[in-house]
Amino acid sequence: MENAHTEGARTEGGRRADVDGAAPVVPHRRSPSVPPAGFADLEAATAGLRPPFAVVDLGALRANAVHMVRRAGGKPIRLASKSLRCRPLIGDVLRQPGFSGVLAFTLAEALWLAEDTEDVLVGYPTADVPALRQLGSDERAAARVTLMVDSVEHLALISEAVGPSGPPLRICLDLDASLRLLGGRLHLGMRRSPVHAPEQAAELARAVVSRPRFRLVGVMAYEGQIAGVGDNRPGPGPMRTAVRLVQRISARELRERRAAAVRAVRSVASLAFVNGGGTGSLESTSAEPAVTELGAGSGIYAPALFDHYRGFRPLPAAYFALAVVRRPAPRHVTVQGGGWVASGAPGADRLPVPVWPRGLGLLPAEGAGEVQTPLVGGAADGLRLGDLVWFRHAKAGELCERVDRLHLVEGDRIVDVVPTYRGEGHAFL
Repeated sequence: MENAHTEGARTEGGRRADVDGAAPVVPHRRSPSVPPAGFADLEAATAGLRPPFAVVDLGALRANAVHMVRRAGGKPIRLASKSLRCRPLIGDVLRQPGFSGVLAFTLAEALWLAEDTEDVLVGYPTADVPALRQLGSDERAAARVTLMVDSVEHLALISEAVGPSGPPLRICLDLDASLRLLGGRLHLGMRRSPVHAPEQAAELARAVVSRPRFRLVGVMAYEGQIAGVGDNRPGPGPMRTAVRLVQRISARELRERRAAAVRAVRSVASLAFVNGGGTGSLESTSAEPAVTELGAGSGIYAPALFDHYRGFRPLPAAYFALAVVRRPAPRHVTVQGGGWVASGAPGADRLPVPVWPRGLGLLPAEGAGEVQTPLVGGAADGLRLGDLVWFRHAKAGELCERVDRLHLVEGDRIVDVVPTYRGEGHAFL
């Protein structure tokens, strides 16, 4: 569904934003059409760089941030650091009105970010004993970092790691948000937490508050089957219809169960926050009275997997460029590198998408290669050795695991070069 954010949108640099050339490429199909405006600016800005390199369009990034805040309906967005993996850009987004706090992906990362950030929620449980010991002995970090748990086993592990004395530790409960039907025999959604029913949440809450060093401060429930699955993906129409139906049923069920779980937990302890949602479900999750904040981040870079939602269309903001090194046959070129495949269930939608020059696609027998990637299409005949092909990653922050810096572009110039986590010497996962 088009809206005012996408139709006729322009970046701050003034160029027409690329909103049409974003769909992931099924290996046997050509890449989607991409307007020529914009890539001329990117190529002019990066003319002196040696590929491979990665670029972030600051105009698109900031427009995406503004639009996410609008979609959040007045509730703050906790920024998912895994979707950016670049401290300077995390700081840039957090300075935008409507964003508050970080949703980290490991405790080691959270401790690092907490040096400069006052509110860091670790979005996943940890078994990192050295990091737990560090947290348990650091009063400042303990006041800034919140741990995630979904079992008494987690509580026991943390207690053993940190010992009986030291600053209190902030704890958040992870509530399973999947849809379970037929008495639990049918499971739709991610398998995350074993805590599904409100009674289970209350029982775990009592276990938390019974330990002197723990302070129960939050509840989180991430509905990945809604927020992370596009409802307008390419493929058979009946499949899209099924996805939309499941998402509607799941949203209704979770709204009631999440509210009941929050009431049950609040009967045990006061809560500072209830976190839910993701880039794909900001509107629906923000409408739940029980939810006090949203967690999201992928919409900032707008990777290819987020091209297939009816309700919103973010502006692609992150790209990487590879050089042509072979011309093996008519209508074929080969670029160096390219096997930057996204995590998740293996499939064509996890492959990087060649978006410029338009008319290029991956070969079904080879896909995106470790050292080289062959491409096919009419545009290949116009490319010479050394020319660039521009790609989008299927997911957001995973791009930053492949490069040590991001070149920030406004219009036709690079305005800054900033390190990724990798560029700062960190590979947390």
